[in-house]
Amino acid sequence: MTIHKEGKLIIPIAFFFLAVLDAIIYILLKQFMIFYFMMAASLIMAGLIVFFFRIPNRKIDRNENLVLAPADGKVVVIKEVFEKEYFKDNRIQVSIFMSPLNVHQNRAPVGGEITYINHIRGAYYPAFVEKSSELNERCSTVFKMKNGTEVLSRQIAGTVARRICTYVNPGDKIEQGNEYGFIRFGSRVDLFLPIGTKINVELDEKPVGGQTIIATL
Repeated sequence: MTIHKEGKLIIPIAFFFLAVLDAIIYILLKQFMIFYFMMAASLIMAGLIVFFFRIPNRKIDRNENLVLAPADGKVVVIKEVFEKEYFKDNRIQVSIFMSPLNVHQNRAPVGGEITYINHIRGAYYPAFVEKSSELNERCSTVFKMKNGTEVLSRQIAGTVARRICTYVNPGDKIEQGNEYGFIRFGSRVDLFLPIGTKINVELDEKPVGGQTIIATL
């Protein structure tokens, strides 16, 4: 397990503010019992911050006929929808909600060329709410496979998540399962797949990014 590069920026800043807070607590409350609870809470918070930015080592079994999970979390939506931003036709939507305790690295569901990226500013409804897909801040990335099939993966910010990071650009090539983005502190990823795709997961299932087979093309 390693620490994500986003964490290497945030963790030192977070630890600095926690250290300042701990100093204030020590000066003001060291004579009271609550001092021990506050210090324990500070240590737990520090641990959670490091835990959030963890990146586990995973073996990726690549397969051109399969769509792999773009993120860890829980499947909250499986349905046919009209995708109006890019495809402008009906697609199968599979949505994965990521809590603050999940790994927040986003992985390419299929391999191929990046043909479209669009980052849209928006609201911050809870990521598990259905309307967050169209109203929240989000970034849509389209992966075009060698056979021409396109898969759209949409990163969506939630109430706590305030930054969507995308590390690819149009024209880039990426292998299935490799990192293409990251979302800080609770969020969601929507996949839009061709009609007729066989979905291999069910609602409330907990996929593992880069490993769980979401669908068969």
